[in-house]
Amino acid sequence: MTLMNHGQARRADSHPASPRSSRHGSRGGRAAEPTPTSPDVAVPPGEEETADHGADTGEQPAPPRELVLAKAINAALRDELTEDAKTLLIGEDIGALGGVFRVTEGLQKEFGPQRVVDSPLAESGIIGTSIGMAMRGYRPVVEIQFDGFVFPAFNQITTQLAKIRSRTLGKVAAPLTIRLPYGGSIGSIEHHSESPEALFAHTAGLRVITPSNAHDAYWMTRQAIRCDDPVIILEPKRRYWLKGLVDFSTPAQDAFTAQVVREGTDATIACYGPLVPVALAAAQVAAEDGRSIEVVDVRSISPLDDETIARSAAKTQRLVVAHEAPTFGGFGAEIAARVGERAHHRLAAPVLRVGGFHMPYPPSQQEHRYLPDIDRMLEAVDRSFSYPRR
Repeated sequence: MTLMNHGQARRADSHPASPRSSRHGSRGGRAAEPTPTSPDVAVPPGEEETADHGADTGEQPAPPRELVLAKAINAALRDELTEDAKTLLIGEDIGALGGVFRVTEGLQKEFGPQRVVDSPLAESGIIGTSIGMAMRGYRPVVEIQFDGFVFPAFNQITTQLAKIRSRTLGKVAAPLTIRLPYGGSIGSIEHHSESPEALFAHTAGLRVITPSNAHDAYWMTRQAIRCDDPVIILEPKRRYWLKGLVDFSTPAQDAFTAQVVREGTDATIACYGPLVPVALAAAQVAAEDGRSIEVVDVRSISPLDDETIARSAAKTQRLVVAHEAPTFGGFGAEIAARVGERAHHRLAAPVLRVGGFHMPYPPSQQEHRYLPDIDRMLEAVDRSFSYPRR
């Protein structure tokens, strides 16, 4: 493929402006959880319009706008392609098709096939090529079509990409962003609903983040692309159609920090990505029973902002950690250990975990039994309350 002139100028600024179980009531309570679905992977009707908003193009920032999470990512990619001639996208079917989830829809038409590159079906080759481009000063943004398809490229990511800066004593950066749709609840087949975050978090040299809402998706994507370290963005595919307000003039907080998204006093639920809306819905149901649940959106898996999580746990004295991945060897164990080290003397109960079971991801007809829901989160909260407050 032909790339743009290597000597084209980079932008001047390198960073963005700074339902419970039957004893609790019927499962109808789950209606509070926003889980938009689609019979296929395209964005639902009414959302086909592009997310063009004129942000960061020399014009006045557009007013806040409601977008689905997928279109917020599209807007971020468009703005980065506009601002930096060395930013380019590469992936399977991302050009004319606009990606399986239509996240890159319209971008090849706008920026051309040299900037939005349809690649062969060869994940290892995609990542290897992109590593070379990153080492030569480009900022490639790779889309891996589904979470389970990343493993042919796992060697390139963990043994090469993650080690370049250390191997060269900081002389060579690798500003490569890998977009990876992950998680379940889309009724798909094998290899399409994995949660591999712990595998990448265990690899030093990689940054791993996961947005849970449209505003974070826009700003965290832009911050990731501008970062000089390799960043894996885990995009919660079951939330691609979740609408939210995106403020193009007010950046989200640092992409590599956690955020308290609901204040509470009695217990904390810490989670990330697809389970944040579930935790918020669980907290709402708990409030009807007179319990005040604080929800922490972890946002950054590596580096982990354990200080924010531990501060919340110390305040409420109880912590439940939730993720879709299996609890056995899951990233929740790292959060539990960190909080135990930081705030053990402030906790009234052990840190409890809620997650998938230690088994291959089940067929789509059974995934509702596998994935954490409001019931399982609140049952863990109940167990936590069996320990008396200090």
